[in-house]
Amino acid sequence: MFTGIIENLGLIEAIETNGTNATFWILSSLSNELKVDQSLSHNGVCLTVEEVKSGQHRVTAIEETLRKTNLGSWKVGTLINLERCMLMNGRLDGHIVQGHVDATATCIKKIALEGSWEYTFQFQEQFASLVIEKGSISVNGISLTCFNVTDNSFTVAIIPYTFSHTNMKQLEEGSIINMEFDIIGKYIQRMAQLK
Repeated sequence: MFTGIIENLGLIEAIETNGTNATFWILSSLSNELKVDQSLSHNGVCLTVEEVKSGQHRVTAIEETLRKTNLGSWKVGTLINLERCMLMNGRLDGHIVQGHVDATATCIKKIALEGSWEYTFQFQEQFASLVIEKGSISVNGISLTCFNVTDNSFTVAIIPYTFSHTNMKQLEEGSIINMEFDIIGKYIQRMAQLK
């Protein structure tokens, strides 16, 4: 379980394909602190650390993950957001993020304001009930607040700290991002469907 508060950026150093799986070597200042079998959020996707060496760590994504997320578009040199699992004795600064991406969305607008940025994302209308005004959403693993919500889009505002410490600075119109909807909203939707 994660909070959506990004700890570090990672750089994709190498990609290997094994059947339908993709293995990534990621360079980051966090890598040497990791342990094999540890769960780590990569752009909002929970992946298991398989190996650590020389300031890098290795993870593998299976076909299902590659199909449902933006991991299949990663290339050598891609910057990704990293977050270790939350400690149960710490503060929950963002919101509950499981690392289980629900869908991808496309950036349809990026506006640079005086000291902040606004990004608008378009998503599949089937998820409209899970995106609410002033609700939480995970975008590439970042805990953000939605506004200007429609049936198939939402906007988020990015402060300078988040812009410089995450891969939001690389997003442009047409960029594909990973989305995870708020778990509480998903449970409420499921209960309503079963009534």
